[in-house]
Amino acid sequence: MNYGKKKAAKRQKQITSKSAMQAKRVGVRLFKALLLCIIVVAIAGVAGGGLFVKKIIDNSPDITPDDVKPQGFTTLVYADDGTTEIERFVAAGSNRVYKTIDEIPADLQHAFVAIEDERFYEHNGIDIKGIVRAGVSLISGGSQGASTLTQQLIKNNVFPNFVNEKTFYDKLQRKLQEQFLAVSIEKQMSKDEIMEAYLNTINLGQNCLGVQSAAKRYFNKDVSELTLSESAVIAGITQSPGNLNPITNPQKNQKRRDKVLKNMLKQGYIDQAAYDEAMADDVYARIQSVNETQTDSSNAYSYFVDALADQVMNGLQDQCGFSETQAYNAVYSGGLSIYSTQNQSLQQICDEEANDDSNYPSNIEYGLDYALTVTRADGSTENYSSGHIKKYVKETYNKDQGLLYKSEDAARAMVEEWKSTIAQEGDTYNEVINISPQPQASITLMDQYTGQIKAMVGGRGAKSTSLGLNRAYKGSKRQPGSTFKILAAYAPALDLDEMTLASVIDDKNYDVGGGKTIKGSKGDVSMRTAIALSLNSCAVQTSDLVTQDVGMEYCEKLGINTLVTNKVVNGKTYSDNTKTLALGGLTDGVYNYELCSAYAAIANNGVYNKPTLYTKVLDHDGNVLLDGTGESRQAIKDSTAGLLTSALQTVVKEGTGKACQLDNMPVAGKTGTTTSNKDLWFVGYTPYYTCAVWGGYDDNKECNSDTKFRFRIWKGIMSRVHENLETKDFVMPSSVEQKSVCTISGYLATSSCPSVTEYFATDSLPDQSCPGHKNYSEDYNSEENDSKSNDTNGDNTGNNTDTNTGANTGGNTGGNTDGNTGGNTGGNTGGNTGGNTGGGDAGGGDAGGGDAGGNTQ
Repeated sequence: MNYGKKKAAKRQKQITSKSAMQAKRVGVRLFKALLLCIIVVAIAGVAGGGLFVKKIIDNSPDITPDDVKPQGFTTLVYADDGTTEIERFVAAGSNRVYKTIDEIPADLQHAFVAIEDERFYEHNGIDIKGIVRAGVSLISGGSQGASTLTQQLIKNNVFPNFVNEKTFYDKLQRKLQEQFLAVSIEKQMSKDEIMEAYLNTINLGQNCLGVQSAAKRYFNKDVSELTLSESAVIAGITQSPGNLNPITNPQKNQKRRDKVLKNMLKQGYIDQAAYDEAMADDVYARIQSVNETQTDSSNAYSYFVDALADQVMNGLQDQCGFSETQAYNAVYSGGLSIYSTQNQSLQQICDEEANDDSNYPSNIEYGLDYALTVTRADGSTENYSSGHIKKYVKETYNKDQGLLYKSEDAARAMVEEWKSTIAQEGDTYNEVINISPQPQASITLMDQYTGQIKAMVGGRGAKSTSLGLNRAYKGSKRQPGSTFKILAAYAPALDLDEMTLASVIDDKNYDVGGGKTIKGSKGDVSMRTAIALSLNSCAVQTSDLVTQDVGMEYCEKLGINTLVTNKVVNGKTYSDNTKTLALGGLTDGVYNYELCSAYAAIANNGVYNKPTLYTKVLDHDGNVLLDGTGESRQAIKDSTAGLLTSALQTVVKEGTGKACQLDNMPVAGKTGTTTSNKDLWFVGYTPYYTCAVWGGYDDNKECNSDTKFRFRIWKGIMSRVHENLETKDFVMPSSVEQKSVCTISGYLATSSCPSVTEYFATDSLPDQSCPGHKNYSEDYNSEENDSKSNDTNGDNTGNNTDTNTGANTGGNTGGNTDGNTGGNTGGNTGGNTGGNTGGGDAGGGDAGGGDAGGNTQ
């Protein structure tokens, strides 16, 4: 602005006037005051900020090296060779197999350093240069992280809930504590120790935690075998496991992998030749090939593995004092090493025979197992199960087999029809539907000399869920039928020297009280013949001789743990201690694997070995938690076992089990068939293995069209199992001798007697000679109170051999049974669990057992 001389003088006078100078002084003072305030506020802010930061740091958790090491590990299950991995138990957050730093290749370690923390080996836990670089990137609109590997380790293992942070303060607090703790832990751990913990912690997509799980998932190899290119692929996942997954997003991962390799070259970890080779590797085609192989396999655990998990958890509770929750966590996320008894080749044979449709009746049907939880619009929940559908079918269509259909589509259609009857507006459903081919089967194959279960099949058809119904283990009790004659009658009679194989029994109609009669028609037969032909009357008479109390005791000594002595249902008391115990008419039934182990004890010279599915269990650090050497005891005398083996060979050679003869191996075994052919058994053994096969419908429909499919399955398995084994004979113990006895009297034969050479225990050798058949006939009839002329014909009132010793101890209670606590809770928990003890193999001989109604639910 231009002023004239006059105006300039006027302006100068204004500036230097008293009022102007006073205003200037006031302005200076105000500025100084403002500046002072700013300085004071700044100092206060710094002090307050320092106190704020100090408070956050003071609240940091105290940590040690153990706190930054990963928790939750994959449990590995091995076959009986001790090296072949057959399964992995993986709970959420535990798919991790720990590897030490010397097992992890240097290229993989350097790949993570190159892409995640290039100054890892130089900084003290915090990378100042990285923080500055990240700040500059943020100001310029970019985004670059500054967390070191040490900070990432602490974030994942000390602050695992960082993903749930909702406010800036939450994130700031965690970040400050993370940096403080990173410096602290660097003073306590070496770089190699930090690297080891980090590489076993990180999330690498596909539910893989740590580099070993990732190496197995993406390349199906041990981490120690990874190439440079493969290492770069895995390191490239870390930044974003979802977006950089090499299976679902191979192009994005490849871009990141290329950056990893470029950084490794720039930082001097690899040379140009290694870089070029890795860049040329068609690694993603290899990844897809591995993925196809892995996704083709079923995610459901096998029946054997299901049972194994249960047995290990029980062992941890019983022997190690674990709670149920602790045992579960140990198995599914404790990083255990479980050495199972399973032989893979034997398991494969059992699986193939169990699923060979040609072994079964041609008219395949389909059984429905169902569980449903309904959440109503108001938030309330209701549980339903198979029993509700069965009840609906009964009431609507008057059909008893409400869970059995001609096709899978028909079963699903019935589910939808029933659901429409309970549907309400706003419902949401959580349902489990299992449809399996019928009739069903279960198999246990055991090494009788160790008690080790070598193979187990809990059902026919594809297994779609883990921990579902296992018909061979604890999921299903079935009536044992005449297989129980050996355990409850003949074994105790021989063991207590009450009878011998030559003892004569009159197979006559036999009154068991309550207006019930067991039918018999063969007349005088030896015990051996009674066993071979599975004669009911003879078995019950023998049971009466030794008493049912003793029979129950022997069954328990031989490992049967499902017997009922005082069960109250709807105010009524039930017990298996009845006159027809020997016929297998039980309240609840037996488990396949326990029945197998009972016969295995006979095969093992009377020594019972508790059935086991593992040889040892190691904890994560390699210490022995469980020793699979189970309980062992002399259940019956070796002489008794030898005599029974001989008699059971006759069952297979001449009696009800002829269909189970093997070409190259002797077989001893026993058939079992319950009323109306609802439960079909064959339990047999060779000098090598014992095998139990059950067949039947889950819903207790009669197997009327074909009762011999259990024999085809058993023979199919054992023929293949023994195909390349050396032929052996059963060895009779030294406590057994042979004597020639009269086939009529059972006494020592004389020159006039029809005779047979029979085995006897040395402490029960016959010492009385047959007196001759004329005198013998008179004396014998007198001693037996003229039993032949005094049969209780009047008691057999059209009843045949059915003695209905059981009791409908549950009925169809399914409709009222709310469950669905884990999927297969079943509702039809009852139904004819009594002991209709009739039926018959070989002319009505092989009978016993009952309708094990709801026990398969």
